[in-house]
Amino acid sequence: MTTKPVSAPVLSIDALDGLIDEPRQIVVSGLVPDELVAVSARTERAHGVTWMSQATFMADADGVVDLARDAPVGGDYAEVAAMGLIWSQQPVDSTSAELFADDIMQPMATTLTAETAGGVRAEARLFQAFAAPGVERCEIRDDGLVGTLFTPAGPGPHPVVMVLNGSGGGINEPRAALLASRGYQAFALGYFKAPGLSPFITETPLEYLEAGLRWARRELQPKDGFVAVSGQSRGGELALLLGATFPELVSAVIAFVPGAVVHGAQGAGDPARGGWQGTTWTRGGVPLPHLWQDNAAVHWHPWAGEAPPSRHHSVFFEGLKDTKLAARARIPVENIAGPVLLISGRDDRAWPSSLYSRMVASALRKHDHRHLVRHLDFDDAGHAINLPIVPSTQISRLHPVSKVPYTNGGTPSGNSRADTGSWRGMLAFLDEITGAATHQNAHAKS
Repeated sequence: MTTKPVSAPVLSIDALDGLIDEPRQIVVSGLVPDELVAVSARTERAHGVTWMSQATFMADADGVVDLARDAPVGGDYAEVAAMGLIWSQQPVDSTSAELFADDIMQPMATTLTAETAGGVRAEARLFQAFAAPGVERCEIRDDGLVGTLFTPAGPGPHPVVMVLNGSGGGINEPRAALLASRGYQAFALGYFKAPGLSPFITETPLEYLEAGLRWARRELQPKDGFVAVSGQSRGGELALLLGATFPELVSAVIAFVPGAVVHGAQGAGDPARGGWQGTTWTRGGVPLPHLWQDNAAVHWHPWAGEAPPSRHHSVFFEGLKDTKLAARARIPVENIAGPVLLISGRDDRAWPSSLYSRMVASALRKHDHRHLVRHLDFDDAGHAINLPIVPSTQISRLHPVSKVPYTNGGTPSGNSRADTGSWRGMLAFLDEITGAATHQNAHAKS
């Protein structure tokens, strides 16, 4: 009589602890050949919201499933992806889009569970940290500034990166903490929707950002005087604008999904001060010309809640048809006095960041920009290019200020590849222009 093999699954993770940008090897062994096993991932993220994913795999002839080698046969993602169970997660019983932990200095724990059809289970936990051991966090409230400073472990001086958020406002602590973990002193500066600041982006004075740059140079003593500005979306527009306006203060610009022109306040605008068409940036109390300032080609905007929200990006193509206004609103990027990194998604449906990035690169080329210009343009990626190995499933969402629904674009898989590729590309860019090489990149497939 032949004894039927008995499944005894073992779930192993290499390594259990690490930074959030480090992929792990996840293996289920002890299975019967060709056996099906369902593997799920459960993570508690901001505000106690649980995010989950699940995928089913078929064991090989040795009774092993290796997520870095094997594609699922069903589930929440459909390709070989070592960390697919993380980036395919969705919030449970919630519409939350908050991907990170409430306390950025504490790692996020993910519980992985492998379960066979017979109900035999195995569990393991992995931890994703934003702050490496020795990274220090300090709230900054000097000179009217509202931000958070993250300092790397080990003696300085360190190159400095100022980190700016987009139209959601607030202080981008996750990106700054991870930059500090990779050897850069990171100053996450809020400019609206942060303690003591306006809840809206409307009429933000560039002098406030100038004060932040001067504070960083004076107080942080950056290595070789290097202070880069990194921003995403409206922050990407702002990063280019700061480099063009204060070239003596900005050593390099890193612009994620940026605008090439100044826009009005849009979805982050104060309804009492012009709303969508209100002024975003001022200098010396004077509003900067922007694309929605009596635009002759546009008589509508997509933030009034009309369906479908996927039409949002169309208004920007219409806006550029007013060529005279677009020329006045164009950011004079030729004034930037340092290297420029542009990061975009080809399926950006919030605004055309791929086109905008190409416009910036073209302007720099036409003006014989003598510094490095690099454009990373990702297939199947939308507007929400984020840190690596986080959920990339929140394609349609409510704007955090206006609460109007809109679509970022891209696919979860494409967005995840852009998350990882942009992060690695940014670190390579910073290392190249600073000569830092202060960290080890994670090159494994995620």
